[in-house]
Amino acid sequence: METTAHAPRLDRIRRRLLVALCMATCSASSYAQASLDALLKVQSQQNNLPALAAAVVVKGELVAVGTAGTRRAGVAIPVTQDDRFHLGSDTKAMTALLAAMMIEDGKLQWDSTLAQVFPELAAGMDTRLQQVTITQLLSHTSGLPPDDQAFGELMMKALLQDGNLDERRYWMVQQMAPLPLAAPPGSRFAYSNLGYIVAGAVVERVSGKTWEELMVERIFDPLGLETAGLGPQASMGRVDAPLGHRLINGQLKAILSGPEADNPSLLGPAGTAHMSVLDFARWGSWMAGQGRRGPALVQPATLRKLVTPQIAMPLASTTATTVAGVAQYALGWGNLKVAWSPNPLVFHGGSNTLNKAHIWLDTERDAVVVVLTNIATANTEDVMMQLAGQLYTTYVGDSVQRP
Repeated sequence: METTAHAPRLDRIRRRLLVALCMATCSASSYAQASLDALLKVQSQQNNLPALAAAVVVKGELVAVGTAGTRRAGVAIPVTQDDRFHLGSDTKAMTALLAAMMIEDGKLQWDSTLAQVFPELAAGMDTRLQQVTITQLLSHTSGLPPDDQAFGELMMKALLQDGNLDERRYWMVQQMAPLPLAAPPGSRFAYSNLGYIVAGAVVERVSGKTWEELMVERIFDPLGLETAGLGPQASMGRVDAPLGHRLINGQLKAILSGPEADNPSLLGPAGTAHMSVLDFARWGSWMAGQGRRGPALVQPATLRKLVTPQIAMPLASTTATTVAGVAQYALGWGNLKVAWSPNPLVFHGGSNTLNKAHIWLDTERDAVVVVLTNIATANTEDVMMQLAGQLYTTYVGDSVQRP
């Protein structure tokens, strides 16, 4: 009989065995798995990208994967398939999933308002802010302004507060509560990282746990995302993951793990997750499957809601965001029509200005394409978009006929 002290360790061992069994099964069934190493090597060298990684999963089967380049520009440290890459705003879809879990747990509703979640603040809360719902926060339609100077100043002050991250996020909610919104709730799209911090605070309030704890307990561990973590992808004092880079005077500069290596941890719900290309593809495949494969973290209907557009917006409203060009936004996911797909795809991008990550879901074909790099220069977006189109055309285009 298991003792309480040993149970968590045994649970971890069981999870690892299950993941290993799954990977062994997948390897046996995908002996024709394509290597993308050569393609990525050419792309990384031609476009001055220190590292590049990509993968394609169709119907739960890994059909192509590859890596190229180095963890640190100027030093030969080859990137591997297990290396952790920063995901940036691709984390938002995970925050939306956590909110969905709270709803299925009966602790929250899609139309729960901030006044209901934080009743002690309601009296001093701006009247329009009182009515903002969790759906509006997750779809960037809350009426909060896009990130501006005031948001930056609020973040800096929050970093100086005492307490755990959930207490500091709550402090941010307290500070913004009396301030007027930039627009009526639900009236327009405005990409807001503050909105996702507030959404994280909502999830923390109704669950009684920090967002970070929930990410690990409710998403990373159940999905077997062994490389997943939060904050800088490399360990302090080590180059054990691809470092983010800046281009300074034409030269690539690697940013070592530390305060400058990622967004402030308070920004977690909006964008601090990292994981390997294989785990990122595993996460994307689970979402693309829309309940076709376990684990059943939420109902299939809930998964459909997460990727169903909530608002259409002008392209100008997405400029300089990680969903540039997206015409519709769902809950942590964008919806985009591209020339190389017969149907609109579910998409999101992520960046902390040092790294960039793209994820493309085709829920009709049960397929995902992920592309990751450790730099975010002006040409990076175009390179990743072009590469995604090439991979989709090659490996996903005929997937309707796949067994």
